[in-house]
Amino acid sequence: MISWFPLAEAPVPEGGLFDFDATLPLMAVQVVVLTFILNKLFFQPVGKVVEEREGFVTTSHKEAKERLAQVERLEQDLKAQLQKARQDAQAVVAAAEDEVASLYKAALAEAKAEANRLREQARADMESQRSAAGAVLTEESRRLADLIIRRLVTI
Repeated sequence: MISWFPLAEAPVPEGGLFDFDATLPLMAVQVVVLTFILNKLFFQPVGKVVEEREGFVTTSHKEAKERLAQVERLEQDLKAQLQKARQDAQAVVAAAEDEVASLYKAALAEAKAEANRLREQARADMESQRSAAGAVLTEESRRLADLIIRRLVTI
């Protein structure tokens, strides 16, 4: 195997529990370089996307709350308008019922007045016919009386 790092190929002395040679700093540099490369190529773009998405979610959530509040205000307004419309409709119905009742009373009073007028006219007509009939009967009774008297006188 070909090694790119000449320090890594140095002979390893036999030592104690841990051997610290050029491999440790080389591995530390590799970790730092790899971390830097991964951060620049992967973590920053992914982090940027995650932050944008988080911002979008936060903004959408805030807008949704505002819209919900607006819908609730509109619902309250519409309920108030509906209640007012119902009250207005009830007032119109009550006014119409009152007007119908007054028209009914006026028509009833007019019909009673007309009936009384017709009754009085009929009574007056009957009285005049009675007077005329009485006059006719009186005239007929005088003629009959005269006729009876003439026949009695001629007999």
